[in-house]
Amino acid sequence: MSETEEPDMQAQSLFEAPPMGEQERMVEAILFATAEPVTVRELEARMPHGCDAAEALVHLRKRYGGRGVHLVKVGDAWAMRTAPDLGFLMQKETVETRKLSRAAIETLAIIAYHQPVTRAEIEEIRGVSVSRGTVDQLLEMEWIRFGRRKMTPGRPVTFVVTEAFLDHFGLESARDLPGLKELRAAGLLDNRLPPSSMPQMGEGEDQEDEASEGQSELFED
Repeated sequence: MSETEEPDMQAQSLFEAPPMGEQERMVEAILFATAEPVTVRELEARMPHGCDAAEALVHLRKRYGGRGVHLVKVGDAWAMRTAPDLGFLMQKETVETRKLSRAAIETLAIIAYHQPVTRAEIEEIRGVSVSRGTVDQLLEMEWIRFGRRKMTPGRPVTFVVTEAFLDHFGLESARDLPGLKELRAAGLLDNRLPPSSMPQMGEGEDQEDEASEGQSELFED
């Protein structure tokens, strides 16, 4: 063994990752102590050198299967959340203190199903203008954010939903949203929106992928 290889091996041994069981405990501790969802990169930044947070999450998710608390994926991040069937136990702690207006609900729904979407496109779908207060309320709640600018005259800004929105409604991605029929049954939409404004439950994801690929050049990175 050469003299140059020996120091490298010694340095590697000094930073040997802890056993996977210990890595699971570290990930578990971080997720329980953090209110917001945490990405794999953020987990590994807090853990010792050489740890594999992604693998630890896989083991941890299996271990919490069927428990009162689940490990769930929110966008690109992970969080501990109460099992859906036990949500009634938290009713007193999750009472909504702020009610969205009908205009805000419709605007939010259009953004969720058509993102990235411009203000003009929202107004075209709703058939009425969108007040600045409506958009400001959704931005303040951190349920929507500004997306990429569209490469059309004026380069209008677009809107997309946030991970906070997905987390609030227990969604992994916007593709898990319910269909138009379910939204109306829940009283979240009225009949002013045309049926073509939102997809029905079960529409293919492949069509959505093809559309987004074809329109990628219309947006500024």
